[in-house]
Amino acid sequence: MEIKLKKISDIEWEIPKGTIQGMKVPGIVFASKILLEKMKLDKTLQQTANVATLPGIYKHAICLPDGHEGYGFPIGGVAALDFKEGGISPGGIGYDINCGVRLLRTSLTDKEIHEKLKELVMAIFRNVPSGLGSKGKVRLRSRAELDEVLKIGARWAVEKGYGWKKDLKHLESEGELKIAEPRYVSDTAIKRGLPQLGSLGAGNHFLEIQRVGEIFDEKTAKVFGIEKKDQITIMIHCGSRGLGHQVCTDYLREMEKTFPDILKKLPDRELIYAPAGSELADRYLKAMSCAANYAWANRQMIVHQIRESFEKVFNRSAEDMGMDIIYDVAHNIAKIETHKINGKDVKVYMHRKGATRAFGPGHPEIPSDYQKVGQPVLLPGSMGTASFVLVGSKTAMEKTFGSTAHGAGRLMSRHSALKQFRGEEIKKQLEEEKKMFIRSASWKGIAEEAPGAYKDVEEVARVSHKAGIGNLVVRLRPVGVVKG
Repeated sequence: MEIKLKKISDIEWEIPKGTIQGMKVPGIVFASKILLEKMKLDKTLQQTANVATLPGIYKHAICLPDGHEGYGFPIGGVAALDFKEGGISPGGIGYDINCGVRLLRTSLTDKEIHEKLKELVMAIFRNVPSGLGSKGKVRLRSRAELDEVLKIGARWAVEKGYGWKKDLKHLESEGELKIAEPRYVSDTAIKRGLPQLGSLGAGNHFLEIQRVGEIFDEKTAKVFGIEKKDQITIMIHCGSRGLGHQVCTDYLREMEKTFPDILKKLPDRELIYAPAGSELADRYLKAMSCAANYAWANRQMIVHQIRESFEKVFNRSAEDMGMDIIYDVAHNIAKIETHKINGKDVKVYMHRKGATRAFGPGHPEIPSDYQKVGQPVLLPGSMGTASFVLVGSKTAMEKTFGSTAHGAGRLMSRHSALKQFRGEEIKKQLEEEKKMFIRSASWKGIAEEAPGAYKDVEEVARVSHKAGIGNLVVRLRPVGVVKG
């Protein structure tokens, strides 16, 4: 059905309560007219309205500027469901639990790495396993060993020597959800996770060597460790690999089987949820937290492998090259959070599906050195386009439960991209026009992730900034790319 929108402003639109039967709150969409037209090409707006029917939902169902059709929720979807009257929905989190982004700074400049760029990209490509079904270098031998990873996340990697203790301070939740319970993760998920720790995977996952382009907010950039144009950064985008996918699959099936009456009442079966207070809601949250911890440990292992690669190519220590973590954010996750709603502190299941947390200044979960400016927000572009660092805001806390966009957002399916693009041609074009070097595990991977398959990340960043839900700090330009 066609979803009719009420205009709030040039970049905010309301899906009125009552648009579809059972809506408990309105929907709100953050999009320019250009982005809105893209959303109308699929089920993005319909899915946003569907989310508004979930029990215990507060204020509105949210669709962010990069919104596009997903499983259950739109990707770019946000919803706060009451901790006692609501529930938790795997469709509001996604299959790749804690798919997220991490950004490293360096003290190097574009000029300093230019002559060794290809060597550097190849070193990273060899050192970080990538591609479909890729396996990590550090093989875990038993479930008991993997259970440690699932329980303490990135801290496991640091304690094993794969990182620095100070790394943890600049990770969302310090890379560890403490409610994780490995006993609620299936043997099948464990089997998939055992060989994959420290690997990039395929799909839209990538590693990018980037240079600082425009600096929009010098004061905030300096707080984040970004000090000058042409400074080199490294962006990592990946998640919980096969383990997270299996956790999602296992619990979706169990929820459908356990709650057939709920399933019948939903506008879309993909929104199946476990009611708040149910034993299944508790188990899923704890299993999902295990997958999130696995993802943080996975990105930590990759950081270690990238530091090793830089050390080998430049014959300098990672410390000497200033390879500190700026931040790490999850963008497929649910958490128990407290938000001020109608003047009261309310405990909720906070769902962010293809959405980045964007807490404003002073929030206790922000690292101490970022308290005065707000949380770093990492907004990756598509291959060959810019990425952005933004900063969370008080406006985001008020409008979107402290959330903003997570990337460019797909414009076409991977199947459609394969029909339209050839990997060899995209690689040649980008290397000639953008003066960057690309290494991928497959030509298929490059074709699926061609820039033309995505929305304009510049427009997504502009709308986030204009809406005040993520303020621009820095634009980053890719110079070297490793694709799965």
